[in-house]
This record gives sequence, structure tokens and C-alpha cells, in this order.
Amino acid sequence: MTILHISQPVDGGVARVVVDLVRGQREAGHRVLVACPRGGRLAGEAAAVGALVHDWPARRSPGPATAAEAWRLRRIVRAAAPDMVHLHSAKAGLAGRLAIRGAVSTVFQPHAWSFAAVDGASAAAALRWERYATRWAHRLLCVSVQERADGVAAGLHADWAVVPNGVDVRHYAPAERRAARIALGLDLDAPLAVCVGRLCRQKGQDVLLAAWPEVLRRVPQARLALVGGGPDGAGLADIVRESAEPSRVRLAGDVPDPRPWLAAADLVVLPSRWEGMALAPLEAMAAGRPVLLTDVSGARECLPPAERKQAVVPSEDADALAARMAEALSDPIECERRGARLRDHAAARHDVRSVVEQVDALYRDLLGAGPAAGRRRARVPQRI
Repeated sequence: MTILHISQPVDGGVARVVVDLVRGQREAGHRVLVACPRGGRLAGEAAAVGALVHDWPARRSPGPATAAEAWRLRRIVRAAAPDMVHLHSAKAGLAGRLAIRGAVSTVFQPHAWSFAAVDGASAAAALRWERYATRWAHRLLCVSVQERADGVAAGLHADWAVVPNGVDVRHYAPAERRAARIALGLDLDAPLAVCVGRLCRQKGQDVLLAAWPEVLRRVPQARLALVGGGPDGAGLADIVRESAEPSRVRLAGDVPDPRPWLAAADLVVLPSRWEGMALAPLEAMAAGRPVLLTDVSGARECLPPAERKQAVVPSEDADALAARMAEALSDPIECERRGARLRDHAAARHDVRSVVEQVDALYRDLLGAGPAAGRRRARVPQRI
């Protein structure tokens, strides 16, 4: 089978999902191509695990250049002659469906809804597009039942599939906390909360910093690390500098490997405003660390039932976030126990190898399973 993944963005969780799929699909013997913009990590990492990478210049947001981006993408699809096209996130979903219009078996995976990321007229326009464009996707693949429910509630009529996100649980095996803290130059004994994620409005680090003074009041020795880069980095740095105790917050920036920070943490926090199912909590659980999440799509589903009460707080509620963080950081022994239980859960329910198998089954179902699956060819439209 020849599979073409098309992605914009090229960093963060979406890029990691694409690379994991490419790795598993190459190991299964498929021919795999990736079309994405230059810059970021996706092109290099996808090539390293065996993908043929095509440069697809495309901005992250839609705009006047979108028609030209779709035209360039159409040329890539025609040259690649894929059996299956897998579109990742809103921008690739927009340009890809305009370019292909259902002529090749197409899976669209939103990785969180575009209309949830904006307000006003932009949200209305995004919703109208998603309602219309479902006709050009043979499967609309969600990473949580709640993400699908949100799409249905928004009036999208589609052939739905749900495959929860996963991570390489072997790669994120638990590591020794003391050694990680020494390597990172951290206090060896202070309770540490870590937030791993792109510094942007979606991930809610501003809410976390709003909660932080109350956490310090209750747990004076606590420390916080924000790991990641992004468009809100400068603004968040200003908030930290203007805080009463800026030395208690570490801005680690973008890192090639979050595992040392996960190993160093007592608690991993992700106060998102919206998600499909975030990868960072799955990585933390695989690393044997407890998590604190906001009640967005995928949050409750990624946790075992016994964890949902103490590990989920309302989105954008700084007071609730502070209270639950302080409670967890006050009891590092219980954090260890919770982390061990969550490691077992992640290994059983969120192993990326299972994700690859489920996506492969979805492809074969679309193509008509059997020895000839994947041999059909379709004609891509000549015009946008």
C-alpha cells in the first residue's frame, strides 16, 4: 500500500503522531510519503524513519495563499499516486480536500476542531467549511469519543472512526528522578510541576501562571517548569518576570526530548483550553508520572476511571487548578503511587503499536480488504 500523509503543522503533537504512524507503517512494509512544509521537525524525523518527504510550502493558517497551496498539493498527490491519503489537522484538511475532492481514498484527522480554536466570524466560517468538506473525506478520524461527539453536535455528518492517541511506551519508560534533576540543574528535593507543550493559547500556560501564586502560598518550596516554545513565549516570560518569585519558574524553551523533564517531575500539568486527545499526558503516564488535566476532549478518556476525579479540573479555572496542584505537590509519595498505576494504564491502553494496527485496519476497510487492497488508482482533479 502507498500511503501519503499530509501535515501542517510540522511540530508538536501532530508531527509526533505522523512520525509514529510512518514508523509503524514502514515496519509493516508499506510505501509511505509525507508532504509538509520545511522547517520544524516533521520532515527530518519522517525521513529518518523511512518516509519519502515532499516539500509542500504552506502557512499554518488559511488565507489568500490557500488556493495556491492546494494547487501545489494536487501536483504532489498526482505524482505520488497514493492508495490512501491521510490529512492531519485543519490546514492540511482544508488544502488536501480542496485538492483531492475525494478522488483518492481520504482520511481526515482534525487533531482538535478548527472551529474550537477561534471565535466569532472565524469560528462560523470554519464550522461552515467543516460541514461542507465532510463529503470529501471517506473517514473522519477522531482521537477521542468526545472529539467525535463535539463534531456531531456541531452538525458534521461524516463516516466517523475513533482511534485514541498512543505513545511509544518503551521510549517513555520511567527513569530515575534524582539523576534527571542533577542533569537539568534542578533542586533535588523541591516538589516540581512540569508543563510540556507548545506555548500558545490552546495549551493554557497563562492559566497555569495565574494559578501559580496560590500554589506557592500553599506549598512554598514548590517549583514549576514550562517546557516548550511557541508564539506566546515572550508574553509568558513577561508574566514570570513580573511575578513575586520569578526564580520559582523555569522557562526551559523548546527541547528535542522531553523525557528528562518528565523524569524530573512530581506532577505533569496540561491546562488546555481545547484538545482532541493530547499526547503530553500520555507521555507523562508512560513515564510513570501523575497528571493534572483540564476537562477538554480526550482528558477523561485517556485516564483510568479511578483517576478522573483528582486528575481533571474545569478549563480556565485557575482556582481549581491551584487547589489540585497544591494537593498533589504536598504528597510526593502519593504522586509516586499514582504514577506507577498510570504507567500500567498507558501501557495497556495507549501503546502506539495498537494505534498503528487500528489505523491500518481502517485503511484496509476503506480500500476493500484482501490481497488486492491498495492497488486501485484514481484520477486527481485537474483544477482546484
